[in-house]
Amino acid sequence: MACLYGHGPRLLNLEKTPPHLQFNDLILTGYRPISTVHGCLRSLFYLHNEFGNIYSHGIPFFCFLVLLPLNIPWSDVEQTWMCVFHYLACLSPTVGSVLYHTFMNHEGGEPIYDTLLSLDMVGVCLVNTLGCLPIVYITLMCYPVMRILALFAYSIISAWGILCATTARSNYGRLRAFIWQALFRLVLFLFRWQGDGVGSPTSLHLFFTMDMLAVLGGLVNLSRVPERFSPGFFDYWFNSHQIMHVLVICSIIYMHWGMLEDLAWIKTFQCPVME
Repeated sequence: MACLYGHGPRLLNLEKTPPHLQFNDLILTGYRPISTVHGCLRSLFYLHNEFGNIYSHGIPFFCFLVLLPLNIPWSDVEQTWMCVFHYLACLSPTVGSVLYHTFMNHEGGEPIYDTLLSLDMVGVCLVNTLGCLPIVYITLMCYPVMRILALFAYSIISAWGILCATTARSNYGRLRAFIWQALFRLVLFLFRWQGDGVGSPTSLHLFFTMDMLAVLGGLVNLSRVPERFSPGFFDYWFNSHQIMHVLVICSIIYMHWGMLEDLAWIKTFQCPVME
């Protein structure tokens, strides 16, 4: 099967790979040997157990990079920073992920691996941070003081989340690092749902779906389903991490759809005059 993708080096079983790469003991085969930068890049062209992880975020990265600028209404929005933040938010998790999965077997060993993992986590934190700040701004548009405080509070929570995510030593710890951001967004969505916050009437369910997909992806990755039920069978395709990648991309797409609705809505909305 590997010959369909090009010839690569002899792949390793779990017990032959370095300890820092044995983070999922249910993936039994298909590990790349320790490689130089050139060897890591060469692995883009042959099948191994990180191949699907690389391309499940690599292909969306290039699609987002090229297509989103054509879809974002840059000139129609007075607050251009919201468009910039949104664009960067859509790109950030895919960049860190591709670098992490491509170079995790670099000959630099565990220090390089830890740096790449931290970069991957920073990308996840950025989509949670940069992606939500425009939503905070729009939801509280008619409450200037509350809006400033909320933007500041969410930025502080996000900074704390980045610190926790990049220093966590387990998947559970990394998932837990995003809880406060998720709770903040939940309160924000409830505020909008009750009619106190503002925004496009059609965007709220898109943002809610965005978060549900992201949470589901994290839980799937944490549970290691489906490989838990058949160790070794999902080494190359359809394992929990790949499923999480797909769910993350779907979450980003829903975030984009929701933001497009809000950006179209904000052009015609005027806050009511307070008596």
